[in-house]
Amino acid sequence: MSDDLRELVRQSIDGDQSAMQAIVARYEGQVFGLCYRMLGHRQDAEDAAQETFVRVLKSLHRWDAARDFEPWLLAIAGNRCRTALSTRQRKPAPQTLVTEVPETHGENGDADCLAEEIHLALQNVKPQYRQAFILFQEQELSYQEIADAMSCPIGTIKTWVHRVRKELVQRLRRREVIQDKSYAM
Repeated sequence: MSDDLRELVRQSIDGDQSAMQAIVARYEGQVFGLCYRMLGHRQDAEDAAQETFVRVLKSLHRWDAARDFEPWLLAIAGNRCRTALSTRQRKPAPQTLVTEVPETHGENGDADCLAEEIHLALQNVKPQYRQAFILFQEQELSYQEIADAMSCPIGTIKTWVHRVRKELVQRLRRREVIQDKSYAM
């Protein structure tokens, strides 16, 4: 961890509001990105990201400075998302107002379609699998960092990431987004 981040944490623990804002500014994009990918709804992701930073700033004194800050922060974000998902499962599903959306492809039509298909596929994956996959694929954390952040054995993390990859490829094939057998797992 960089010395400037250590200093921001120390100042935040001492109650310095500008240091707290600097920590939020430094990590808000990563935290929101993780929350959005896990929850799939902008408002829910904003709420989970806000809850994450509230918890992080209240818990800075409990953070072990010998460990990396980012995995600790992202683990808290993942936990907030899993809580939101379990709460969402207990609520009735909203009614769909539009059944079909006309396809519009701009210059990045194929890439947009693939990104949308991946996003939809991730919504059907167990929350802890999704969290591990997003931390690995998008946040580029190592398996060990993810294992530490999620308090799981490294082998479990590797299995979860592999299962998500396999499920994504199978879904993309079923939906005929990809046909090439080179995507085999």
